[in-house]
Amino acid sequence: MMLSQRTESPITYRRMQESDLSAAYQLSQTVRWPHRLEDWQFVHHLGSGFVAERDGLPIGTALCWSHGNDYGSLGMVIVSPDAQGKGIGRVLMNLVLEELGDRNTLLYATPSGQPLYESLGFKAIGQVHQHQGKVAQSETVTLPAGEHIRPIGEGDRIRIAELASRASGMPRATTLNELLQIAEGVVIDSYGELTGFALMRRFGHGYVIGPVVAPDVERAKALISYWAGARVDSFVRIDIQGSHSDELNHWLSELGLVRVDTVIAMAKGAAPHTDTRVHQFAIINQALG
Repeated sequence: MMLSQRTESPITYRRMQESDLSAAYQLSQTVRWPHRLEDWQFVHHLGSGFVAERDGLPIGTALCWSHGNDYGSLGMVIVSPDAQGKGIGRVLMNLVLEELGDRNTLLYATPSGQPLYESLGFKAIGQVHQHQGKVAQSETVTLPAGEHIRPIGEGDRIRIAELASRASGMPRATTLNELLQIAEGVVIDSYGELTGFALMRRFGHGYVIGPVVAPDVERAKALISYWAGARVDSFVRIDIQGSHSDELNHWLSELGLVRVDTVIAMAKGAAPHTDTRVHQFAIINQALG
């Protein structure tokens, strides 16, 4: 008796289109990512990406974003659980790296994904700690005399883009302008001078705070506590740069935002050179940095 041998359909790769986003969202649901369809639409609008496809269905995704001529980032790298171990992730990674060209490239890796990225030339440069939970009632952190928190105005956009660029080490004007279309924002006004800002937007199961840019940890706490106070009893997430984790971990837990995960910040090429006078305490997300 002859036994028939089942052969799998070939896997093809192509550029991601807007029409793929619903399938990409469903794919992210299978790996228990919190992203909404709207979250996919936002990151895709800002960048470009590729899909791996089998039998007309996306089984893998990877996106990338340019931050000026010198830097880029990549993320949203997903391979369907039933298609893992076939080298799909590596092909997708090579496609987005080719798209970014010679740019120094950043990503955030899970421990399980780190070996693949290291084999492609990425090196660990830090950590990011994910905090989330239902916000508890808390006191607002008081700023020094002459400083106050107020909503972002139209005339503030250039200044906050400058602060974000200095704190991240990458051009941020384009990303911030798009982010402000979907986010609320506040700034620290010090005698008419903007010294920090923080944005909050809908994301995943609730809201996310980020980026948070400030000259020091106490002012970062003031910005975070402002948004936490505005979302008491809501589910909130914030992703904190590892270098500031010790200063913020216990305080965030008291707000109800406990640490639930840690990812590794990695770079292929040079890491961004940041301004030591202003810091990015919380990133935008684990795709855009």
